[in-house]
Amino acid sequence: MSGRHMEVTPVLEPCGDASHPDCGIRDVLDRIGDKWSVLVIVELASGVRRFRELQRAIDGISQRMLTLTVRRLERDGLVTRTVYPTVPAQVTYELTERGDSLTVLVKQLADWSLEHKDAIGASRELYDRQNPDQQIR
Repeated sequence: MSGRHMEVTPVLEPCGDASHPDCGIRDVLDRIGDKWSVLVIVELASGVRRFRELQRAIDGISQRMLTLTVRRLERDGLVTRTVYPTVPAQVTYELTERGDSLTVLVKQLADWSLEHKDAIGASRELYDRQNPDQQIR
């Protein structure tokens, strides 16, 4: 895996108007609202996981994307990474206290998604049938 594709999070330029209510919130919501971060947080809510355990548990995530996601979550103080001095090195991840406080909200979002996924799928199919020239993927 190339080190040049492992950037963490770019430094964001400060808001034009620091008093605006959105200032500083968007980047946090972008992090905790992205698909992979939510799935990592849900998985870590069950306890400490090794890298490969996370990768196997999160369907479709690549090694590169998982690496980026846990690094970003670690940078934000939501995940702790522990490296054990073994050969090969064993690495585990767990939620910090801050990350754990987020699990209630993420679980509610996951539960809502599961409860409504069939209805949303049906709505999408209906929309696509009624608007064949405007399909959104």
